[in-house]
Amino acid sequence: MKLLRIKAIAKKELIQIWRDPLSMAMAFLMPGLLLLIFGYAITFDINTIRTIVYDRDQSSLSRELVAGFRESGYFSIVAYVEKYGDLDAYLAAGKAMTAIVIPDTFSRNIHAGRDAQIGVLIDGSDSNTATIAGGYITALSQQYSERLKGVRITPLIEPRTRVWYNPELKSRNFIIPGLIAVIMAVIAALLTSLTIAREWDRGTMEQLIATPVKPSELILGKLLPYFFIGFIDTVVSLLMGTILFDVPLKGSISLLLSLSGIFLFGSLSFGILTSIMGRTQAVASEMALLSTLLPAFLLSGFMFAISNMPEPLQGITYLMPARYFVSVLKGVFLKGSSLHILMIEAMLLSLYGLAVYTIAAKKFKKRIL
Repeated sequence: MKLLRIKAIAKKELIQIWRDPLSMAMAFLMPGLLLLIFGYAITFDINTIRTIVYDRDQSSLSRELVAGFRESGYFSIVAYVEKYGDLDAYLAAGKAMTAIVIPDTFSRNIHAGRDAQIGVLIDGSDSNTATIAGGYITALSQQYSERLKGVRITPLIEPRTRVWYNPELKSRNFIIPGLIAVIMAVIAALLTSLTIAREWDRGTMEQLIATPVKPSELILGKLLPYFFIGFIDTVVSLLMGTILFDVPLKGSISLLLSLSGIFLFGSLSFGILTSIMGRTQAVASEMALLSTLLPAFLLSGFMFAISNMPEPLQGITYLMPARYFVSVLKGVFLKGSSLHILMIEAMLLSLYGLAVYTIAAKKFKKRIL
């Protein structure tokens, strides 16, 4: 009888979803659309750093240096200036991000075997771009010095760097997995935040209360259809990440789907809880949106490293399930992590889902207030 009651509630919820175009769009179109928009909009890669050049040396060596910057694909030479004062005009107007100043002693020092210095001015109003541009300039200058015939500037300690897990240092490779976690956290909570509240708004809750359906059965019956919808959305998001955005999936797809199911159960249960507490669809959806969107974006480690946050905020992040799901997605996608490595995240996500579901079942009372 218990399974029959749960099945009946789930069938009723599926019919309501099918008849509601807004719910259908939110369930099937919004996750892919958000991933498409944010996946292309959010990037930390810099490919066109607008650069101006003040070449006082005017030699073949200085022109070769500038050509190296231009051909690297990172720098776009927008102008050559004749006076030092013109540099400030370009930087202040935002027409250039960096300026390269080559002194008139550049080629002379190189032929004499002395250190050759160049001046670099960087617009620091965008600190992230400025830091990356400075790193590119340092690397390209080192490459240029190594190409010079007869001259090699070698430091006493020469590092040999090897990047693991994301050797191309593409920001998309770590943004897309985190973005999937954030989108699914928000969509799952929003979908189920309307379930119980919709019954109150439409006046059908009294009929449900009159039935022998228990609160736990009602919640589970309403949760099941959205669980399958969320699972489909997760699979579609994973396919988009690997095929459309070309993010490598090095780990087990079955492990990823299993842990995604655990996360979905917790997020959907949280949406049910907000629906019970909100009583109306407007209030419940606002509660679900505010309590998932900002924490998932800011406190999950998706956009900002948790280790760089103030200690009080670092403590709060342990309460955010999106933090653990972001770790799961990045671990499976980029590192090929196994369940043994992700055991703590899996246990915490399971405890969160069980706790929220239990609270929701106890919070819902079969009576008219």
